[in-house]
Amino acid sequence: MVEELSAEEGRRYLLTPNRSMSWGGNVRVWLALLALTAFVATGMSLMGAWVVLPFAGIELAALAGAFYYTSRKCQRKEVLVLTPSIIRLEKGATQKEVEWDLPKQFVRVYQNLAPHPFTPPKLYFKFRDDEIPLAHFLNIEDTRILISILQQYGIPIQKREVQEPISFWR
Repeated sequence: MVEELSAEEGRRYLLTPNRSMSWGGNVRVWLALLALTAFVATGMSLMGAWVVLPFAGIELAALAGAFYYTSRKCQRKEVLVLTPSIIRLEKGATQKEVEWDLPKQFVRVYQNLAPHPFTPPKLYFKFRDDEIPLAHFLNIEDTRILISILQQYGIPIQKREVQEPISFWR
């Protein structure tokens, strides 16, 4: 998601992945599945299939871990600040973990073309020998919005074809 924030100087954007549910919503879904699984597993164990109980517990623990991992990954944020002379990129989850201040006149933006029509293109800031990934979690529409924002700001975007290694799964 691309959201414009208020800024004292220049323009400031909050870049976040799309989240279909909050942490509280994930917990409610897990609790509903816990109740259903407990009901079925208790019924099965009362009929003599007690071996269902440990597998039900393992399944619920794995599901809780998957919910936590996914929710944690969806908490990533990037703040992009565009001023007349500096481009600032801040990354983090719950707090700012890393920050780059890049001079606008020397920064290039590369767009790796998507290998598939349903895959969003990947953007990178290029400054000296560093390539800094920019909002790799955005979907196709949000990536297009970000590209148009960068172009409106006067930052040229260079498209490049990336040759990925041919593998069994491609």
